[in-house]
Amino acid sequence: MKYLKQFLVIILVSFAGEILKEVIPFPVPASIYGMIILFTCLSLGIIKEEQVSGASNFLVEIMPVMFIPAAAGLIDSWGILKPVLLPVSVITVVSTIVVMAASGRATQFVLKHKKNG
Repeated sequence: MKYLKQFLVIILVSFAGEILKEVIPFPVPASIYGMIILFTCLSLGIIKEEQVSGASNFLVEIMPVMFIPAAAGLIDSWGILKPVLLPVSVITVVSTIVVMAASGRATQFVLKHKKNG
């Protein structure tokens, strides 16, 4: 019953994200709105970590399984993807390196300023 309540909290936050996507005319995915809502609620103490921790840990554990349908869709689209495979691969590698570097720098910045004060 505990996990059902936790899933219900996550689903309600996701639903609020879906509503915001329909109301706000920005090209932002509903999942991003949902994450912002959940982060805000957790930061403000509106939602306690214990209210979502078990279900969220389960969802993170099964995340790799969720990529199987997307991979199958890519295999079905091989004829369309084959001509652009090299540019897409280069863009993916470069953007991954840039994101990793930016995340590392941001983490170093936060840790340095957290240590100083």
